[in-house]
Amino acid sequence: MSGFQKDVAFRWWYKRKLWVSLLIVLFFWGVRLSKGAVVIDFYSLLLRPFFPGSAQKEWIEKSAKLEQQIKLDLIEKDNQRLRRLLSLQKSSKEDLISAAVISRRASGFWQQLEINKGFNVGIEKGNAVIGPGGLLGIVQSVTSTTSRVRLLTSPGSKVGVWVERTKQHGVLIGNGTNRPQINFLDKNPEVELGDVLSTSPASTLMPPNLPVGVIQLLEPENLPAPYGLVQLIAAPEAIDWVQVLRR
Repeated sequence: MSGFQKDVAFRWWYKRKLWVSLLIVLFFWGVRLSKGAVVIDFYSLLLRPFFPGSAQKEWIEKSAKLEQQIKLDLIEKDNQRLRRLLSLQKSSKEDLISAAVISRRASGFWQQLEINKGFNVGIEKGNAVIGPGGLLGIVQSVTSTTSRVRLLTSPGSKVGVWVERTKQHGVLIGNGTNRPQINFLDKNPEVELGDVLSTSPASTLMPPNLPVGVIQLLEPENLPAPYGLVQLIAAPEAIDWVQVLRR
């Protein structure tokens, strides 16, 4: 090969390397600006044919059965007049959007989920997310094809709940463990271990009477108000698909 040919080949290869390097830099710059949304969307498209899966089937079936029992009990005791006064309407099946769990954050493994549906099917920030058993969390952010769900266990998560048996209200607060804490509003809540919690009918943020969990520990003497620890009915570690409840 002549010196001229070598020089042309070198220049061509050098320009190609520059373009490749520029494209790589632009790609990572775009990922940083979008906070990973582009990568998550691409990941969602790749995994969509494989979802939903069948992880831990026994847990899901037990949770679904308990959910049905709780819902029947709540429906039987529900006061229709109160529902009309509060303008609370039971959501129809058209309001539920099924989605697969495509990833979990490495930090706080059970505290945040990514699902493979976004605002292109009507999901919005603040929507309730339920699994077999009951409420899992709330949609925190949305892209066109994915949504990020903040779980009830996440530190700082707050949801209004009540004990339907005693009509005692409280606030369920995430504490970073698989058993979030309920702070009761009444100094003498008169609740017991095993009482079932559901979303409060007085809440303006969440649909009413969604099953949440069961009280497993009580500290009735705590000041300034009693509190308890709650075992969630819908276990995040056993769920690979969810339903988003549109408002």
